[in-house]
Amino acid sequence: MTVHFIGAGPGAPDLITLRGRDLIAACPVCLYAGSLVPEALLAHCPPGARIVNTAPLSLDQIMAEIGAAHAAGLDVARLHSGDLSVWSAMGEQLRRLRALGIPYDVTPGVPSFAAAAAVLQAELTLPGLAQSVVLTRTAGRASAMPEGEALEAFARTGATLAIHLSVHLLAEVQARLVPFYGADCPVAVVFRASWPDQQVVRGTLGSVDPAIGLGERTALILVGRALAAEGFDDSRLYAGDYDRRYRPVGTAPRFPE
Repeated sequence: MTVHFIGAGPGAPDLITLRGRDLIAACPVCLYAGSLVPEALLAHCPPGARIVNTAPLSLDQIMAEIGAAHAAGLDVARLHSGDLSVWSAMGEQLRRLRALGIPYDVTPGVPSFAAAAAVLQAELTLPGLAQSVVLTRTAGRASAMPEGEALEAFARTGATLAIHLSVHLLAEVQARLVPFYGADCPVAVVFRASWPDQQVVRGTLGSVDPAIGLGERTALILVGRALAAEGFDDSRLYAGDYDRRYRPVGTAPRFPE
């Protein structure tokens, strides 16, 4: 028996890995975070599977479901939205599973920031503008921010910021970032990226209306010069005179054939 933690992707039911889909189809028990995971993914569950929406459950209740499946020798598909590496609440479940000696594995998913970038048709790292992406959030009722992880600390780097779970504090985010990025810095707010009802608001730190009506905390705020998609250098990777392992250039290439 194994508990398979599966990143269910950002929303579109076909934005899931083949491995994740096949694991869902092979598990007689499926626990899914119903507040964010689309029900269409449950169509992959085998006939007769026990399907449990964990949105209203406590951690103890979730572990009780897993414990019952373990006692019965039944594999579990545990679905979380996006990718499991950030803000998934997977860590606390794995800690309990280790203490109980219950086997588990992890299958990654498409993260929300990647889905938002795809909606915007944007590369978040452009030569001369930004070569780093910071995934962060503002402090919330459920999770405080560690000392040193303030928005201002990340803003000083000039990196592209992907700010999660903070759209309800958009005015505060703008005020805190303008001194570092400038009021003319591009901003995009993406609500429910890849869902049928996705919405996008573009503007600048100085122009986006904080009362844009995207009140759901799952909307993602992207900030950075790379969002303008203009005024950047071509990558040297594909430059005709750039000596590469797979395209040697010159009389004395670095990587001769």
